[in-house]
Amino acid sequence: MRDKESKREREKKMVSEMIALYCKKKHHTKITRKKDGSHKEELCPECLALSEYACARSDKCPFMETKTFCSNCRVHCYKPEMREKIREVMRFSGPRMLFYHPVMALRHVIESRKDDKK
Repeated sequence: MRDKESKREREKKMVSEMIALYCKKKHHTKITRKKDGSHKEELCPECLALSEYACARSDKCPFMETKTFCSNCRVHCYKPEMREKIREVMRFSGPRMLFYHPVMALRHVIESRKDDKK
């Protein structure tokens, strides 16, 4: 159970980071720096809605134990318009994740390769 939940959280973090990167570069949203050195990325309303939708879909996914990522799933639970938006985000942010979040990006590639071999 714990592994399934950590997997779910990793997936939600990955998609959230990709949407934040997309929003920052395409919609020119700002990053707010806090006094403690951390930061908060603010999303435009469209990207915020997409991020919340993607996290909600992940929370309700019945296949979390067997799949690696939504793109590898046999059932596509996104509405068509949201699916097209997330594809656009993935196409843009995917290659750039290596520069902004290299560990997360490499882990994603490795886990995707494992699923391709099954």
